[in-house]
Amino acid sequence: MNNASIGERLKYQRKIKGYSQEELAHRTNVTVRTIQRIEKEEVKPHLNTIKLLAVALEIEVDELVVLSDPKEETVKKKWLLLMHATPLVGLLLPLLNVLIPLFLWIHKREDNPIYNEHGIKVVNFQITVLILAVLSFLSLLTIEKWGFFIFISVVPICLGIIIFNIIYVVQKNKCYYPFSIPFLHLNKNQSPTLLLLLGILFFCNCSGPKLETIERLDGSLITKDSVTRKINQLMEDAQIHGVAISVFNENQPVYEKQFGYKDYPNKIPLTDTTNMYGASFSKAVFGVLVMKMVENGVIDLDTPLESYLPQKIHEYEPKTSWHDDFSSLKEDSLYHKITARMCLDHTTGFKNYRWFEDDYKLRVHWEPGTKFGYSGEGFIYLQVVLEKLTGKGLEELAQENIFKPLGMQNSAYEWKAKFENDFALGHNEDGKPLKKDKDNEPRGGGTLETTAEDYTKFLTALLNQKLISKESYHEIFSPHFKIRTEKQFGEEANIITDKYDKINLGYGLGWGYFETPYGKAVFKEGHGSGFVHHSVLFPDTGKGIMIMTNFEKGNSIFKEILEVVLMDVYTPWEWENYVPYNKK
Repeated sequence: MNNASIGERLKYQRKIKGYSQEELAHRTNVTVRTIQRIEKEEVKPHLNTIKLLAVALEIEVDELVVLSDPKEETVKKKWLLLMHATPLVGLLLPLLNVLIPLFLWIHKREDNPIYNEHGIKVVNFQITVLILAVLSFLSLLTIEKWGFFIFISVVPICLGIIIFNIIYVVQKNKCYYPFSIPFLHLNKNQSPTLLLLLGILFFCNCSGPKLETIERLDGSLITKDSVTRKINQLMEDAQIHGVAISVFNENQPVYEKQFGYKDYPNKIPLTDTTNMYGASFSKAVFGVLVMKMVENGVIDLDTPLESYLPQKIHEYEPKTSWHDDFSSLKEDSLYHKITARMCLDHTTGFKNYRWFEDDYKLRVHWEPGTKFGYSGEGFIYLQVVLEKLTGKGLEELAQENIFKPLGMQNSAYEWKAKFENDFALGHNEDGKPLKKDKDNEPRGGGTLETTAEDYTKFLTALLNQKLISKESYHEIFSPHFKIRTEKQFGEEANIITDKYDKINLGYGLGWGYFETPYGKAVFKEGHGSGFVHHSVLFPDTGKGIMIMTNFEKGNSIFKEILEVVLMDVYTPWEWENYVPYNKK
């Protein structure tokens, strides 16, 4: 065929492909009459007509006619190579795998039908890759075990297809991209499709990073799958088999996940709607409730509580099994000085609970307001006064002012029948389940029943300053009393130190307080019946974290979680007695 005319070459190639003149015309924009005249050597076809016929026949142009411009082949190779190879830049900068070939296609599609065809195939494939990447990431979060393999397989498979086509287009001027979704089509008006594609790319660019990463206090990022792997590793090493965690960025939860079991021996999974005993998380909720009462004019923070009542607190007949029995204060000469502020910042002088007294009788051990001493009894005293002033019980007040407004449908200060279907057991140091206590009377210092989902809603409300005024939150999250003790509890709670002066450790209203280079931080813990929790918020940055565990030694992984997830190296973990599991 070297010496054959263009008409003979066209007829030869058409018959090899098995096309009639009508079928070839249908595959191009060339008329049947033009094809007939070319094959009969009646006309000398235009170069663009020859290119259209070559594309339809899937052959090179020079198989129909020797090009008069020898540079044409070189130019075509260059642009084709750019279209197929530039998507590799997307490995460094996401979305460029689509944007660069898209712009090249728009620029060159009118110059040659080959550019148009290859550009469409590359763009369709790269958009499909982008969608597969998002779906594989979602599978990592939602599909156990197999989600990880799906996630790590997408990139190498797609990369292999790209490299194959780079080689294929250099050798044959052809390409093959399987699995592509045909967003763009040959011989169609692409304007609406282009607008849709640009919208999809814009959406992916805006929402992608937030789905994948968590910003830490110092501005550095950590991927969510890294957080998941780290928590799994810590749980395995420390032998803790139940954890719920929520992480906050920009005042909103950006990572919420539950690990392990609500009942370890029976391997029943923990979920975000599983009831968990809140322990002293109760105090954080109660602090907000009290400030709501202050705003409503029920009480004042600095007026002695006893002055609100028509009779002495010890003269009232107890209505509960024990917590509103203040008869032992009859001989006490200091309790009448206690205010709401002292109850909330733990300076009442009461011990944590009356059963820590040798005779189980409540008493004040120092001048109220002069010394920090963590006390659930102070919260109970304030609660009982509020109940007498409002004529409503704690549970009713909390439902009206906190739980219902925030949609915390699975939270209460007392056990509810609806919790029976899904509740977590606490576990001791050996991982053995403890009996669930279901007969607690509502107490502001420690009977909260909640879920990871509900308590996340509560912390989100605090970060966004809902329920109460900005001024009230300022009261809660300000240091009302400076703390200079070695530890929060135990004998070392009586040893004075300057160790925490640099972070200005103190207590606000129901919340602990310290300072960091990124602004103030407020924290609240919970511990009891095999449940150990911790939360810390950084209001100036909109960041925070909540950790809930149903294992007695859960706090042995708190220090490392705080440091890895939020780069929080400021929390006074020694004062909290959060001794890491791998240290004595």
